[in-house]
Amino acid sequence: MAATPLQHFQALAAWLRDNVHAPEQFTLSYSAEQSTFIRFNHAKVRQAGEVQQASASLKLIADARQADLHLTLSGDPALDRDQLQQALAELRQILPLIPADPYLLLNDSAWHSQQVQEAPLPDIAQVLEQIEHGAGTLDLVGIYAAGPISRGFASSFGAFGWHQANSFNFDFSLFHANGQAVKANYAGQVWEDAAFARRMAQAREQLAYLGRPLKTLAPGQYRAYLAPAAMDEIMGMLCWGGFSAQSIASKDSPLQRLYAGDAVLSPLVNLAEQVSGSLSPAFSGEGYPRSDLRLVDHGKAQEQLTNARSAAEFGQLANGAEGHESPSALSMAAGDLAPDAVLARLGTGLYISNLWYLNYSDLPAARMTGLTRFATFWVEDGQIQAPVSTMRFDDSVYSLLGSQLEALTRERELILSTSTYGQRQTSSSHLPGALVKRLTLTL
Repeated sequence: MAATPLQHFQALAAWLRDNVHAPEQFTLSYSAEQSTFIRFNHAKVRQAGEVQQASASLKLIADARQADLHLTLSGDPALDRDQLQQALAELRQILPLIPADPYLLLNDSAWHSQQVQEAPLPDIAQVLEQIEHGAGTLDLVGIYAAGPISRGFASSFGAFGWHQANSFNFDFSLFHANGQAVKANYAGQVWEDAAFARRMAQAREQLAYLGRPLKTLAPGQYRAYLAPAAMDEIMGMLCWGGFSAQSIASKDSPLQRLYAGDAVLSPLVNLAEQVSGSLSPAFSGEGYPRSDLRLVDHGKAQEQLTNARSAAEFGQLANGAEGHESPSALSMAAGDLAPDAVLARLGTGLYISNLWYLNYSDLPAARMTGLTRFATFWVEDGQIQAPVSTMRFDDSVYSLLGSQLEALTRERELILSTSTYGQRQTSSSHLPGALVKRLTLTL
């Protein structure tokens, strides 16, 4: 019987403990997945397949020096042990040639963490039946990915972490005959037919509005509702250094003014790195345990994401952040706006389903610019009137999530990373929609 990913990783870690001796130290990070991928076009299966892969990163440390190698593993214990032996020999040759690392900070505690989330994955036949039933004769294009993702960590100090979680992610678009599209997503750990049906029904309803003549708006300021997917784009930009200890200490964070106490967000805004219950492991690739962090509390800055290098450089405590110091399980607290009251509460303004091509137009002011995407509608008196031509917005987070934030929705959407570059990811965001009094459109 083939070894499980956990057994595979345990065997590699055990071999290293037998073959690496003080003053040498090692860390071993492990990543694996067993994924089913199905690609759809015109609501038909066009391609289906499975990917099973594993990789590891071995780091050797001695005399304040560190060097690492990344290995693609075969799954065969003997072959992978030989790979590990060869990698160890190469690192021992490289290490004396590398200068000492002034910011090397190792976690020498023998912590243990093991979490296996084994929610039953949806039956493929059931998924296909639900997609076919929901799409009917519509032009649906999308990708379904599902399966277990594993992460592991071990060190010569006795630390050991294992994380395995099942999840699925259906990322799809419905296309109108005129070329316009509605983009939607349904993801999680437990497939619920009723929840998927609601998501599909919403997409179908929006698709029907895309058949109306496009409305072109003049540049100006408009009342707007930002759906969770649009919020995800904004929060994704903020995660580029916004909560990073390195960026904040270097004074190049987009939330520099927030952490300096010179600005605040709306009291409605509560943000956390919610590791518990998420798909992200409770430990980092650097070997530090991770726990929940309160990033913003009622609009005021709280904790930062600090990796080992930032901790060493700036005299802080490492809290398990990865090298990029970005949230991997971002959670924004819900508000009190009922989903079925969004249009009525919006009244007259913009309903924005998606945003894209975001970038900073003024980073110190947390000012972003980007384009509306897919299903953006003009609403009058609580009724959708017409789809809106693609527009560019330019506005500050201190406005959108600060002075101009009116309400957040009661329900939140779990958005899992759709990235499959190299491997499926464990990052996620859990976000409400946001009603803002004023959004600035520039062209």
